[in-house]
Amino acid sequence: MTERLVDGAVRRVLDGGRLDAAEALALYADLPTHRLGQLADAARAARHPGRIVTYIIDRNVNYTNVCVARCNFCAFYREVGAGDGYVLGFDEIFAKIDETVAVGGVQLLLQGGHNPDLPLRWYEDLFRAVKARYPDFKLHALSPPEVIHLSRLSQLPARTVIDRLVAAGLDSIPGGGAEILVDRVRKRLNCYGKATAAEWIDVMRHAHDAGLRTTATMMYGTVERLDERIEHLLRLRELQDATGGFTAFITWSFQPSNTELGGAGATGVEYLRTLALARLVLDNFDNLQASWVTQGGKVGQLSLACGANDMGSVMIEENVVRAAGAAYCMDEVEIVRNIEDAGFVPKRRDMQYRVLGDPIFRERQVPRMTELATAREAGDVSVPAELDRYPARSLAGKRRRQPVV
Repeated sequence: MTERLVDGAVRRVLDGGRLDAAEALALYADLPTHRLGQLADAARAARHPGRIVTYIIDRNVNYTNVCVARCNFCAFYREVGAGDGYVLGFDEIFAKIDETVAVGGVQLLLQGGHNPDLPLRWYEDLFRAVKARYPDFKLHALSPPEVIHLSRLSQLPARTVIDRLVAAGLDSIPGGGAEILVDRVRKRLNCYGKATAAEWIDVMRHAHDAGLRTTATMMYGTVERLDERIEHLLRLRELQDATGGFTAFITWSFQPSNTELGGAGATGVEYLRTLALARLVLDNFDNLQASWVTQGGKVGQLSLACGANDMGSVMIEENVVRAAGAAYCMDEVEIVRNIEDAGFVPKRRDMQYRVLGDPIFRERQVPRMTELATAREAGDVSVPAELDRYPARSLAGKRRRQPVV
């Protein structure tokens, strides 16, 4: 029975058909890795026949690590009032943008904790300030749970929050906070309170209806079953059928070090199989990114033979995965080398996957990057002066912002 199901699923893929949940599960559970990778590579080649692999030069900035969500898989967050909690100042963010532009960057990926002392107006003022100084620079910012957090703080509908952020300069929304879009799993991970599966989907639907493009993600390897990973993929596929608003899908494995959840990390083979299955199930997604930041450059390179057509971001800075023990770094030179050594042609892109050109470092000299930057230097506990403009909600925030008498 199993062999017939696998054979039927393979034939369906080769005939250009759509996999159902049972077929997807059979392929993952029983098809050899090399065969699964071959099917995904063929699906990638059919959609991207020119052997072009893209990447983006942007910077991943985590504007605050203070968070009330308390997800048990996260090693990055700090409780309200923690001595090592931080909020980046506007000038700090401007300096990071300057460094990004200097190496050919076109975008800021801006995400952070659910900080109760940062109201919606703080984000609006920041976005407007960024656009005033850098009119053409893009803001890929605020995952669906952050939008929901702001909706609850402001007591405004999520669609209204999105509209206000767009008016202030938001260009697109990253797919963070999806984890696994199954509420049984979300309750076990203590992330059900920050966003249910339906709430995450609804924010993305609102964003697409507002004309924004977004990405979609999946973090696997915690407490989910294989059928729940597939349920996650099918929910994304269903929304993409309805809106067409997703530009790309990114999956990565749970990084267990320094987390409350703990446990063992998934293997590189499991990552490649999960990626390959995603290419086959998500038949309406054009682009799949390789998650080299969690898997390393060489597994990232192997991803190009298992369905990925994009090497993701140069990143420049990373804080969340680093907090969980992973600290891989690849600057543009390394990303391009990995792409070309795998037999592909590297091209720079923007968030909407429009090709911008050839590698920047071949056009002009740019500084090499041997390790990813961090949000702040260790021990920097400075409080931005502009926070005094905004009312705090937490007791710790109110005390911190009281004027000295």
